[in-house]
Amino acid sequence: MARELAQTVTMDPALLKEREAFLKRAKATPAVEKRKSKSGNDGNDKKAKKAKIKPPTPKPVNTVDYKLSQGSSQYKFGVLAKIVKYMKSRHQTGINDPLLLEEILDETNQLDITSKMKHWLLTESLVNNPKIVVVKEDGVSKFCFKPKFDVHDKKSLVKLLRSHDLHGRGGILIDDIEESLPNMQKVLKTISDYIIYVKQPQNKKEVLFYNDRYCRFSVDEEFQKLWRSVPVEGLDDQKIEEYLNKQGITSMEASGYKKVSALPRRKKGKQKPRSFKKHNDHLEGVLQDYTENPPGK
Repeated sequence: MARELAQTVTMDPALLKEREAFLKRAKATPAVEKRKSKSGNDGNDKKAKKAKIKPPTPKPVNTVDYKLSQGSSQYKFGVLAKIVKYMKSRHQTGINDPLLLEEILDETNQLDITSKMKHWLLTESLVNNPKIVVVKEDGVSKFCFKPKFDVHDKKSLVKLLRSHDLHGRGGILIDDIEESLPNMQKVLKTISDYIIYVKQPQNKKEVLFYNDRYCRFSVDEEFQKLWRSVPVEGLDDQKIEEYLNKQGITSMEASGYKKVSALPRRKKGKQKPRSFKKHNDHLEGVLQDYTENPPGK
């Protein structure tokens, strides 16, 4: 059966025609063959070319911070600021005995500075600093903190506030007192009857004034109500003066306060020649001059 089927397939003319048509179509379509590379080292050549082209070497990054280097001015003044801050905090705790430069550097952990920096601290910065006092002991320079005011206890503080009050200097900033007086809060509690706190409206800083007991007096509540009932916000001196005059109260000008008005300026122009009066016109021609030939000679 298999042979008979094979013979029928090979002998079928329809299949032969399809085969011939397929061969004709195959001959008509062109075939493109891929050319093989002559040398099999193309991959190696490309790698070699890539190896020849070197990437640009990055510039070395300088890790030195010039602001913190020991020769820069910012570093020098940083060392000085640390010293002054330490001396201030030390004074505020009640300890203000003079120290050597080496002792200050040891306590501020700055022993690694150069000898040039130490020379600058000894001869220039600490000597000329307004917050540092130089104390000479056996020819050796020692340093301690210099506060704004020389106050040590409650008596000296009350005396300072009273002096400012008597001479019209006003109050003293709390910050300046805190810088000068060790353990300030404890001292202020003991003299609470002698001081008054006032807060500045601009920067909200507190100012300390002396509370003079001789100036303490009680004002009748009726007068206080009358005083507070008069609105004076946003009024200048002229409007207040007009209001007082309307109420029949003597104005400030009548009580000795006078406003100095500016003098009117004179107009510049041609000045007329001054005329002088002549005296003894009736004796003209009678008087004689005897300066050269005095009489009697």
